Amino acid sequence: MAKITLDNLAHSYLPNPQGEEDYALKELNHVWEDGQAYALLGSSGCGKSTLLNIISGLLQPSQGRILFNDRDVTHAPTTERNIAQVFQFPVVYDTMTVRDNLAFPLRNRGASESFVAEQVQKIARMIAMEDVLNRKARGLTADAKQKISLGRGMVREDVNALLFDEPLTVIDPHMKWELRTQLKSLHHEFGHTMIYVTHDQTEALTFADKVVVMYEGRVVQIGTPEELFERPEHTFVGYFIGSPGMNVLPAQIEGSIARVDGHEVPLDTGYDALSGKAAIGIRPEFVRLNSDGRGLPITIRRIEDVGRHKIVRADFDGQEINIIASEGAEIGTNDTHVAFDAAHVNVYENDWRVAPSGRQPGSKGEAA
Repeated sequence: MAKITLDNLAHSYLPNPQGEEDYALKELNHVWEDGQAYALLGSSGCGKSTLLNIISGLLQPSQGRILFNDRDVTHAPTTERNIAQVFQFPVVYDTMTVRDNLAFPLRNRGASESFVAEQVQKIARMIAMEDVLNRKARGLTADAKQKISLGRGMVREDVNALLFDEPLTVIDPHMKWELRTQLKSLHHEFGHTMIYVTHDQTEALTFADKVVVMYEGRVVQIGTPEELFERPEHTFVGYFIGSPGMNVLPAQIEGSIARVDGHEVPLDTGYDALSGKAAIGIRPEFVRLNSDGRGLPITIRRIEDVGRHKIVRADFDGQEINIIASEGAEIGTNDTHVAFDAAHVNVYENDWRVAPSGRQPGSKGEAA
């Protein structure tokens, strides 16, 4: 197991990058703690796989260093990093049996046959392939082959890190849930450092201790699922995490008041003057409909009943506002305004979250 340090790390696929826009991976300085389970989350093309391939040694970075514990492995080949990697599409030996595929990493390192047999049986049980251990991999379905790949990645206990690059793409939905659960169990049992690349927020939030959210080649936030939900450090995090994502509205910030298209929105505390593009962000869970004329005027466009709750899609001056209402809520034509829970309104400047100044509403010089 290893602590992974990314020191001044960046990468461009161009031979002579001229500026930040030429880098697929913007400069990173992060420490990923030994034994933690991380998910790299972001949309396609954001740099997730580039970063994973640098960690594994499949790609040499344009600048910076990567350290496993205190050892610089920037230029070390994959074979010297003692990692296991599972790719998006299955990589198996078709001419081998399932048993021999799972045993290969252990036999390749000289493990005793008794240990090999024990580990193979345990992993086969985990991936529900005990009944096909003696079958050749050739002819198995794509999701069965991917389960073999996952098992082969998990069969070793001595690796520095386990790296997963969207490994459940070809797995059926029920098995996805089963394998995520098993991966978490494996992590708790052996304490491997795990890095799991995905564009699926459900996979990331259910698997990881901490989620690393990437946007346009940059890490914009590392945090627990709760932190990403409650305090998105970038508007992209707010948009990408949640279903629906966070409502983001352009605003003028005046102390403890946000002015949104001429309407006042109370804030829980005060903010200093902002010089950049300002906005407020509020999760749909903390928006409530009302019929008393207070808040922002909206027009309800449609209501989606998703079983556990209702999603109300509304329009405010050409901008969509999403509201989550309880399953039993009665929504009528007189619900023409929305109000926000001030304690859950985040303030953003140039898409980055701004910390409050600490002044409370009603302080001297601020609107009450």
